[in-house]
Amino acid sequence: MASLDPVFDKDGVRLTVDDAIATVTLTNPDKRNAQSPALWRALTQAGRSLPGSVRVVVLRAEGKSFSAGLDRQAFTPEGFDGEPSFIDLARGSDAELDATIAEYQEAFTWWRRSDIVSIAAVQGHAIGAGFQLALACDLRVVADDVQFAMRETSLGLVPDLTGTHPLVSLVGYARALEICATGRFVLAEEAERTGLANLAVPVDQVDGAVRDLAAVLLSAPRDAVIETKALLRGAQDRTYEEQRVAERGAQARRLRDLAGVGD
Repeated sequence: MASLDPVFDKDGVRLTVDDAIATVTLTNPDKRNAQSPALWRALTQAGRSLPGSVRVVVLRAEGKSFSAGLDRQAFTPEGFDGEPSFIDLARGSDAELDATIAEYQEAFTWWRRSDIVSIAAVQGHAIGAGFQLALACDLRVVADDVQFAMRETSLGLVPDLTGTHPLVSLVGYARALEICATGRFVLAEEAERTGLANLAVPVDQVDGAVRDLAAVLLSAPRDAVIETKALLRGAQDRTYEEQRVAERGAQARRLRDLAGVGD
């Protein structure tokens, strides 16, 4: 990716913007981009900091691993500096715990906004929270060394960072249950075959493949992409007839816009 002055660079997250393309980079390769509440807040800030010109957001990571998941320091009695440990959180009220998890989830929710298309460029390990962060994006380009795994269940927890919905949508209930309950690795070939990955390429070709995909996405008119994304996102919650109605409404808006006719 091009070297640009960052919009911000903090807590293991760097945001750069090049006209219509923003790049969010995980920048702690020495810890395999392990995640923490501070990193999640930085990811949330990245979403809120996007200029209106941005149409494509690329999520990538420095080093050999995309993200090894949650930093295990969260489970120690001392936790992170300035943060309540997960043990302390567990001792709080149900409302406090729910609000804290909801705050963490915000780092994972904005990637599917209707006004952008997000692409995760994933290499090496994407474990637990790392897997869920990749799943938060609209599209995934993976390296041939990728290793996805959902390890939360193996630790006595559940995936709670918004990953369960896209996982089931992509691979179906039975395979999603098997992936989560066993914690096994999903490698590049299976990821591409089952729809977890849109494209699998050699490690040294990931950046180029992402650039090519972004360029194609930008070649289509922005409003048409936004309408199409909204149609597809809502399809699974609509009946066939409801989807037909939604298609007609969206197309009517596009035709009126192209013809310069107001609503």
